Amino acid sequence: MIIEPTEIRISKDRRQMTVSFADGKSFSIPAEMLRVLSPSAEVQGHGPGQKVTVPGKRKVEIITVQQAGNYAVRIGFDDLHDSGIFTWTYLRELGETGDVLFAAYEAELAEKGLSRDR
Repeated sequence: MIIEPTEIRISKDRRQMTVSFADGKSFSIPAEMLRVLSPSAEVQGHGPGQKVTVPGKRKVEIITVQQAGNYAVRIGFDDLHDSGIFTWTYLRELGETGDVLFAAYEAELAEKGLSRDR
């Protein structure tokens, strides 16, 4: 069962997106997490083993959020990345397990000698 958001808000500094769901759950998701874990092909690749580790996005900001049908939003960032379609299910997943996913991203950065700052 897909639980749709009842509200999506961007913080004044544009570095957090708060997603509230009909079941009362609410999650504040950092813009950096949304950007580096974007479901876009640019980040996820076009097939197995093609995922890209995106460095240097610690200070990225959200500049647009546009509804994509009745199931998702497209988020535009100040680095001009805007091709990710974030489904309600994926936003919920980032809210619930984002800490684990982001820790894995940080481990990938370290393994590749990359940084969140550049």
